[in-house]
Amino acid sequence: MSPLPSASSTKRRASATLAAAISGVRPAGATQGSRRNASIVIACPSVTAPATLVRQCYGGKTLAGGDSDASGHRERLRARLLSGGGDAFHDYELLEYVLGLAIPRRDTKPLAKRLLAEFGSFPALLAASPAELSRVEGLTEGAAAALKFVEATVQRTLRTAALDRPVLSGWQALTDYLHASMAHRVTEEFRVIFLNNRNVMVRDEAMGSGTVNAAPVYPREIVKRALELGASGLVLVHNHPSGDPSPSRDDIQMTKQVVEAGRPLGLSVHDHVVIGRTGHASFRALGLL
Repeated sequence: MSPLPSASSTKRRASATLAAAISGVRPAGATQGSRRNASIVIACPSVTAPATLVRQCYGGKTLAGGDSDASGHRERLRARLLSGGGDAFHDYELLEYVLGLAIPRRDTKPLAKRLLAEFGSFPALLAASPAELSRVEGLTEGAAAALKFVEATVQRTLRTAALDRPVLSGWQALTDYLHASMAHRVTEEFRVIFLNNRNVMVRDEAMGSGTVNAAPVYPREIVKRALELGASGLVLVHNHPSGDPSPSRDDIQMTKQVVEAGRPLGLSVHDHVVIGRTGHASFRALGLL
């Protein structure tokens, strides 16, 4: 009986076979049959094979299936962000890193650029519905969920900033929050910010949603909800999916109806804000309230 080969000799032989398969030259003593076996080793290399040979065999990929080039690129992105912040990054770079967290074994830069081209901007992409995202080829369910988590995090941060102070003295924080949450919606939504007697937000609620150019609004329902919450003031808000925040005649008429419904109960309408992609319009600033 022939003696069993040692572990070290087996490792050397496997490495030589793998190296030979990469270079196209059979090692000394190898037969045509052993060359066929080499192809099996290449398809599923031994964990004892040197890492450099495994990476060559897989065109730069590691045993775990990850792309070493993509991994190195993400490490550089991470180092740049941690050392210098995000201001110097292009939108596609921020997006490709987020996508890479959900799709770790793929170069996500092409997908990031394609998503931004398709949706027009980073905010519009984050505002896209799960159904819209699911139609994008190459975007996994996990990656789509990652984008919605980013959107939720941004909105939560801005909402907290708006809640930390009286609304009327922290107007910029409020409009930042409203713009982030409404500017890129594809249908119209009507919301009401309910305020207490110190003008601090009690509740932010959607009171109506509709089509691309209309959302049903019921002034009596708004007043009823204000009484339930013990609110003493309101800020009305809705978006224009067209992107132009200029108030329409219907907007002006509806606002007057809410003001009249709330006046006998001491309920003040402080403003009506119309949100568009390019900015917002304030009824009070325009002299409409």
